[in-house]
Amino acid sequence: MIDIELIREEPEKVREGLERRQEDPDLVGAIREVDEEWRESKQEADTARMRHNEVTDKIEELVQKGGNPDELIEEASELKEEVDEMEEKSEQLKERRDELLLKIPQVPKDNVTVGEDEDDNAEIMRNGFEELRELPDSVIPHYELGEDNNWIDEERARKTTGSGNYFLKGDVARLEHALVQFMMDVHRKQGYTDIFPPITVRSHSMEGTAQLPKFSDDSYKIEDEDLWLCPTAEVPVTNMYREEIIDTDSLPIKHQAYTPNFRREAGEHGTETRGIARVHQFNKVELVRFVEPNDSYEHMYGILEDAEEILNRLELPYRQLELCTGDLGFKATKQIDLEVWAPGTDTEDGPDQGGRWLEVSTVSNFEDFQARRMDLRFREKRNEETEYLHTLNGSGLALPRVVIAILEYYQNDNGTVEVPQALRNYINKDVLEPSEDVKNN
Repeated sequence: MIDIELIREEPEKVREGLERRQEDPDLVGAIREVDEEWRESKQEADTARMRHNEVTDKIEELVQKGGNPDELIEEASELKEEVDEMEEKSEQLKERRDELLLKIPQVPKDNVTVGEDEDDNAEIMRNGFEELRELPDSVIPHYELGEDNNWIDEERARKTTGSGNYFLKGDVARLEHALVQFMMDVHRKQGYTDIFPPITVRSHSMEGTAQLPKFSDDSYKIEDEDLWLCPTAEVPVTNMYREEIIDTDSLPIKHQAYTPNFRREAGEHGTETRGIARVHQFNKVELVRFVEPNDSYEHMYGILEDAEEILNRLELPYRQLELCTGDLGFKATKQIDLEVWAPGTDTEDGPDQGGRWLEVSTVSNFEDFQARRMDLRFREKRNEETEYLHTLNGSGLALPRVVIAILEYYQNDNGTVEVPQALRNYINKDVLEPSEDVKNN
């Protein structure tokens, strides 16, 4: 949530930030108008309350002197009704203002490139293309390879759950399990504490990390319950400390969490109708940090390096992309994507070697945007003033797209797939073998 003081004192900065994002800057004026009305209403209520308190004090004095307080009691009763009405109006205005505040995205960092959409994102670097492994003349896309080897079963998933879902089977199911353990082992050594969070979260938690109200249509709500299926482990893990004051000695806090994630957006814009690149349920290891404001950008690049280590150890080619203002997430000041190279399906924006890029992590700095929504603060010593801390996260990594990259990049001429060296102790295999299908008449 944007600091209301920023809107009061530097409205042009917020308007300019919205314009850079291609958002409507008039929302700033609407908030200022309601905020001013609330402040006036609150002042009127405070004044009326003071008058009511003065009258009740006079009643007490008069009673002690043996006088008749009936007239003052009637006045106090009228003032009490007036105060209640004013406070109700004031509270309604505050709720209206805060509802509008929830709709304003984060102000981008000054050094974020202005752009319209993902086409204006800036490539920072590529890694792994200097010594590519020898690939088949024609790399089979993961969805065809997965079907041929009975590793990915979308047809049976449609029967049980619907389109945009899949079963992983045999060695590729083992591969994903191995990736989860491998990633968490690496991140644990990087200083992250393991968290196994709940998979359902309440609305106030979704609001705290800014999934609500902006992205309610992309999330799964449990009918007749104030519960949502976890869209990302960021939601439960970041909300762990909501409404708390953290001692500075405990910072930075570094957590990692593996969860399944649920999103409605699978197959949006008519894309990804086959395969596991864009689906309704997928697994992910999430990295979350809680830090002091003065070094949050240092921590942002720390998360980036931690996620990159997974790709480097798996020896998968990838690139970094800095997101422009038009593609920047609602709650982030700055974001950098990691995209892995999958050579099985050519796209217009793929590298010179063909194939396509798949986003496997977005590393984000939210500064105090989420902390304000969750009332999450820190302070150095008891009795000192508190401050909102900064929250950051990044995937470490999203599992299905890493699986796609392995199936396509580690593919051999005969259609087999080598297991990356870093995973062989986890899966106890050098090559992924086809699974036998269940026959039916």
